[in-house]
Amino acid sequence: MPGRISCWLSERFPVAAARDFAAHKTVPVHRASLWYYFGGMSLFLFLVQIVTGSLLLLYYRPSSAEAYESVQFVMTTVSFGWLIRSIHAWSANLMVFFLFVHMFSCFFLKAYRKPRELTWVSGCCLLGLAMALGFSGYLLPWNTLSFFATAIGTETAKVVPGLGGFLVRFLRGGDEVTGATLTRFFAWHVAILPAAMALLLAAHLAFIQAQGMSVPRGAAVRRQLPFFPNFLYREMLAWVLALAVLAALAAFYPAELGVKADPFAEAPAGIKPEWYFLFAFQTLKLLPATVLGIEGEAVGVFALSVGGLLWMLTPFLDRKSARGEPSPLFTWLGVAALAYWVGMSLYGWLT
Repeated sequence: MPGRISCWLSERFPVAAARDFAAHKTVPVHRASLWYYFGGMSLFLFLVQIVTGSLLLLYYRPSSAEAYESVQFVMTTVSFGWLIRSIHAWSANLMVFFLFVHMFSCFFLKAYRKPRELTWVSGCCLLGLAMALGFSGYLLPWNTLSFFATAIGTETAKVVPGLGGFLVRFLRGGDEVTGATLTRFFAWHVAILPAAMALLLAAHLAFIQAQGMSVPRGAAVRRQLPFFPNFLYREMLAWVLALAVLAALAAFYPAELGVKADPFAEAPAGIKPEWYFLFAFQTLKLLPATVLGIEGEAVGVFALSVGGLLWMLTPFLDRKSARGEPSPLFTWLGVAALAYWVGMSLYGWLT
């Protein structure tokens, strides 16, 4: 029977080519091989997001009149609904965290150097999409915290010269955060952004397959580890560990629902965005009202946007790494960027 199935598949699918690919694909083993696993764990958590999000979608109703009640029903009535929602919430945070770890590890190991520029650019775009996915999903429970956090977050778009008003209306579906905003964010969260992320992820994986795993400059490759099954088994062990951490967080620190949003209520004191936006939030908060006659918030948004663009273009700016030479300047710039991100995030969290 197995032989017949193999023969049947071989006539309809290039099984031999897939088998040959699996037999020859290897992963270099060296002192920094541990960092390879964070990309795979991010992918695993994205899959967890899809599975748990699909289950929540069976009960969720994207309207201002029913969204809060549908989430409440999931958490109080549906069997293990609270656990599924908690896993969905924590996996989103862990996915973004592992993506940041993966990005900074690739930066310091110079994994972006020629010919892997497109791998780096696509990875940066994936991080941006993951953060947008978190922002769009934050509003869906339609509670007080998410309502006012979304109002503040979308208000930032007003400072974009010429396009500010249009961007705010585009994000909100109107001039204010309403049920139309909820419906729009729902569409972004469950359809548009996941589809874009899946397509970009496919391209990112294709780039990795085409160029292979990057080896840090000066690292001695001890051996080539077969991807199937050796590396895959180790990767799956990392997934199990990530799942164990995820389950523990979901069980001991379940997601809260809070109070239903009231557009006519006052914003809660000390409201803050998700942790991965804290560095930007705190930066804009510390800026003065005007900088050289220009609105301070506009200066901050412009500076953060330029900084993000330059970060994404690092492979094209760091010409020494492209030639295989040491580039201490970019290493120290990376240290400064990491220190700024961590420092401002902690400062925003504690204040």
